[in-house]
Amino acid sequence: MGSLWHGFADMGAVTAHGPFVFTRGEGTRVYDADGREYLDATAGLWFANVGHGRAEIGEAVARQLSTLAHYSNFGDLAADVTIDLAERIAAIAPVPGSKVMFTSGGSDSVETAVKLARRYWVERGRESKRIIVGRSKAYHGMHVAGTSLAGIAGNHDGYGAELMADTATVDWDDAKSLLGFIERVGAENIAAFIAEPIIGAGGVYLPPEGYLREVREICRDHDVLFIADEVVTGYGRIAGREWFASGRFGLEPDMITTAKGLTSGYLPMGAMIAAPWVAEPFFAGGVWWRHGYTYGGHAGAAAAAMANLDIIEREDLLAGAARLEGDLAAAFAPLTELDAVSEVRTGLGAVTAVQLADPAAGPAMVTRLREFGVSTRAAGQGALQISPAFVMSTAEVTELAGRFRAALS
Repeated sequence: MGSLWHGFADMGAVTAHGPFVFTRGEGTRVYDADGREYLDATAGLWFANVGHGRAEIGEAVARQLSTLAHYSNFGDLAADVTIDLAERIAAIAPVPGSKVMFTSGGSDSVETAVKLARRYWVERGRESKRIIVGRSKAYHGMHVAGTSLAGIAGNHDGYGAELMADTATVDWDDAKSLLGFIERVGAENIAAFIAEPIIGAGGVYLPPEGYLREVREICRDHDVLFIADEVVTGYGRIAGREWFASGRFGLEPDMITTAKGLTSGYLPMGAMIAAPWVAEPFFAGGVWWRHGYTYGGHAGAAAAAMANLDIIEREDLLAGAARLEGDLAAAFAPLTELDAVSEVRTGLGAVTAVQLADPAAGPAMVTRLREFGVSTRAAGQGALQISPAFVMSTAEVTELAGRFRAALS
């Protein structure tokens, strides 16, 4: 014990107190090494949409691994299950005719979309369009592009003044901030704007009314590619019976980055979905895009994704996510009456944040909630994250909120 370097952790504290170890999960609950049960408030890390312990997914993966574990999809190569999954994702994508490039996870998907945005404009003969614009509070993974576009200071500090050149940040909640930046810098220099439909790791901030459609129109009017970062929100979390938040809000993005809910976390996998007009220069013939990943479209992961999507469809879990939207709001909004809580952000999708009045109390409250049988995490500045599996029942949401109330009181 002690060799594992945890992500996003004070390793001195982890070494001193030891890790919090899980040994199994079932549905909406996880169990530690002593067999103690916890309601999983975060579905792992936003990903276990169908819940834990789905043997059906494990069995599908085992069949695939024992048949063909993986084969590269570079050049003209591909595994049959990878092709099937690409067709399935294209069929549910909000823009008909979209193309799908697989990655190993969300950070890869963001890196892929950012590179494609710049390369697309080169193919269109507009090489000056290089700047990628992100937002304050934003999180886009921790590769070079995501780190450079981070709207959370702690995530980009300490790597040099400019890890990736030609990036910029505008206000997360004001479309006029984006418009002003475009007017100052010139649309001829801007390749793309990237936005999470709901800001996730930055604190679970819901978009102001009309904001997403307004920034989408600004991008369209100024010939700036619009990238919807749906690593968290994709595959039903912001449902309204839609697979993607982009569909719910009618955004028709130029690109979508996805991961997490694609396999419900059963195996690592991501995907970048490109609208047909973005893919066109590369599908017309004679152009190589020298980009890809060894494990992009991994056959075993593709089998997990296919089984996961089967479950979501068969059990109508998009409707489950839509139900959770109301359940979470009803159960958690009353916590604003507690002295320890300054705000509850809820009412859009299967996500909620309980904002602590003292942001510095976040880590301690996460530990305290474990005493009440809850596993959660602090996001942004002292926001307790709630993003449960779509299979969480109304009664379990009420139970979860009750445990939060007890701990916060």
